[in-house]
This record gives sequence, structure tokens and C-alpha cells, in this order.
Amino acid sequence: MPPATGAQDSGAPLHADLRQIIYALSDTLDLVGVDDLAYGKRVAIMAAECGKQAGLPRHEITFLFDAALLRDIGVSSTQVHDRLLREFDWAGAHEHCEQGAALLREVRPLAPLAEPIRLHHTRWEQLESLNLPRRTQEQANLIFLADRVNMLASAYYTDRPALLRQAVRIREEITAHANTYFSPRLVVDFLAVSATESFWLNLELQSVHVYLGQMLRENPPIDTPMRELRRLARIFSRIVDGKSPYMARHSLGVARVARYLAERKGLSPATQDKIEIAGLLHDLGKLRIPDEIIEKPGPLDEFERHIMKTHSFETFQILRRVAGFDDIREWVAYDLEQPGPSRQLFQRRDDSLPLEARIMRVADVFQAMIQDRPFRKALAPEQVRTFLEELTAKGQLDGEVVADLLADLPAALAAAQP
Repeated sequence: MPPATGAQDSGAPLHADLRQIIYALSDTLDLVGVDDLAYGKRVAIMAAECGKQAGLPRHEITFLFDAALLRDIGVSSTQVHDRLLREFDWAGAHEHCEQGAALLREVRPLAPLAEPIRLHHTRWEQLESLNLPRRTQEQANLIFLADRVNMLASAYYTDRPALLRQAVRIREEITAHANTYFSPRLVVDFLAVSATESFWLNLELQSVHVYLGQMLRENPPIDTPMRELRRLARIFSRIVDGKSPYMARHSLGVARVARYLAERKGLSPATQDKIEIAGLLHDLGKLRIPDEIIEKPGPLDEFERHIMKTHSFETFQILRRVAGFDDIREWVAYDLEQPGPSRQLFQRRDDSLPLEARIMRVADVFQAMIQDRPFRKALAPEQVRTFLEELTAKGQLDGEVVADLLADLPAALAAAQP
């Protein structure tokens, strides 16, 4: 197949709006909930509305909104997510706060969010004793308050009458935790703003998307250069790879092998950068796959295979949020597509996939072979060679890309190591 040409390899550096990336991160985190795809966004809306009630300036409201969107960035497991949604408080809740803060500190534009996120499951009676700025204490506690309101209301978002009826009980429960879990002043603000029906109706799915669109329009874009984009992409990859020990560092390995193959193909440095980011992001949709499927210690049945294949579409949907990621989105979406007429997910009608997508597929399959899986150990180099040649003969991998990889298998194996 001929290599991709034209705009895909223009050499233009990649730039993107940080705010769009934050919202894409929020979409990624919401996948962990499997069924509730507005989980984090509702908390952000409630925190912002309470901030408005308190008379905070716009930039502080935006800060609260962003911090609330990303508060659960340390959660990869559906089991942990379920506990956060079922239990008002539990001993292990602080672990994801520490993990999330550590991730955010690695990206300079997001580092200021780290401290309130680290503390967003800390009771007010404990927060007050910490040597911290009052604003940080209140930011963390307001996110905690909104998070627990969301937990109490989560069963009613699709039933408007029930949601409005439950509002009374939720307000009473939050009030009962003033001075212990929550700052009394923040509780007063919450009670004032949540007395209106609009507060609760803003939490319905359609209203959530309208609210996010408004926040995006009201805040100017923040250009993010390649250095920070790569760090952000690594955050995404670590969230995904944290879902299971069997996925550990998989995305990073795919990114490194994909870049190695792109370099061997003579693609421009800018395209190499983009394909590396595509590798880091290619498995975002797996966060919506239940843990028991990811970690099944045997072959998947037909239904489980169908569920697993949907992750590529989920990834595609997330990346649609980010302007400038068009190529990346395409390469990631077609990662699971096979050369020839047997594609199923997106039903491309032409006879070839973009070279970058073919590279992504080979890198993904190769990386999976050299890692342990629930049902087998990592394959030895000669087993990898044989398996890749078999898949190529069946038309499931691109022969030219596989030939490039096998031409120096030790170098490919070295590239795969984080």
C-alpha cells in the first residue's frame, strides 16, 4: 500500500486548546462509570453554581469548574468508581486523590489544580487544621460537597419528578454534615443556590452539555504546545493503563513503537509527534469496558469481544472534542480495522487505510504480544516473529510495516520498553 501523503505529513506542529483537552479528559474519566457519562460534569456544574452564589470572580469559578471536572483523574477502575458512587465516605477514598494530584503536577498548566484535588475527600474539620490557604481549603471542600450531592442524586437524573422530590432529602443530609464534613459557609451557599429548580434541572444530561458549551464559549482558548500536549497525553495513557495490571504501560509502549516505525518510514518529525500522541491515546475507550472483561483469565466470548471492540469508537468520540486532533482521531479510530474488505467498525469503502493507522495497528498488536495477558505470558521474540508473519499472511496486518518492524526486531523490542 502506498504511504499517506499531503496534509497528513505536512510537518506543521500540533497545537490544541487546553480547555478542549480538559473537557476531553472529563469525557475520559466519565467512561470509568460505564453507564453515567456525565458523572464528573455534574459535580463541576454544582461547584460553579455554588461559586457564583458566593460571589466569586469568573476566573475562580472557572478554576473550580476545571478542578471539579478532573477531581477523579486518579480513578481507572470501575470498582473504585462504584464505591465512590455508593458510599458517602470510605477509608480508601483518599488514594485516588493523591494519585490524581501527582498526575496533574506533571503538567505545568494543570499543576495549580493538584492541591484542591488532593484534598477533595478530606473532611472540613480536618481541613481547617491544615496549614493551607483558606481559599485552597474551601476549593477542596466545595468540590467534596458537590461530589457527595452528586452521589446522593445519581439515581434520579433520568426521572425529573423524582429528582426534584429527592432534592429536599439531599439538602437535609448535606446540612446534617455541616461543621464535620463541610464548611458551614459553603453549606449555606449550597442551600441558597439549590433552593431553585433550575439548579437541579441543570444536572439533566441535555442541560449538562449546554452548560459545558457555554463554559467553553465564555473562556478564551489556551494554546498548548507540543511539549505540554505530550505530557497531557501521558496523563491520559496512565489513567487507561492503570485500569488493570495487564494494561500497565501498554499505551506508552504502543506510542514508542509507533514513533519508531514512523521514523523508519521517513515520516516528518511533526507526524512522528502526532503518531506518538495517537499511541498514548489509542485505548481511552477501554475505560468503559468493565474490569471483569479486561481481566478475564481466558478467551472472551462473542458478546465480550463485541464489547471490547467498541472501545475504539469511544476513543473516537472523546477526541472529537479537540480541534486539531483530526488526524490523530482518524488513526486511532482505524487502529482496530484490518486491511482489506473485512473492516467492521467504521466500514471504510476505500481499499487502504492511512499509513499512520496501519503503523498504529502493527504497534498495538506487537506491544500486546510482548506483554503478559490474563490468559498467557508475554511471547518470546521468535514467537512474536512467527505470529506477526501469520497475521500478515492472513491480511490482518500491513506487510510493509511488519517488514520494517521485523527487519530489526531487537531495536523494536528496545523501543517498546518505557
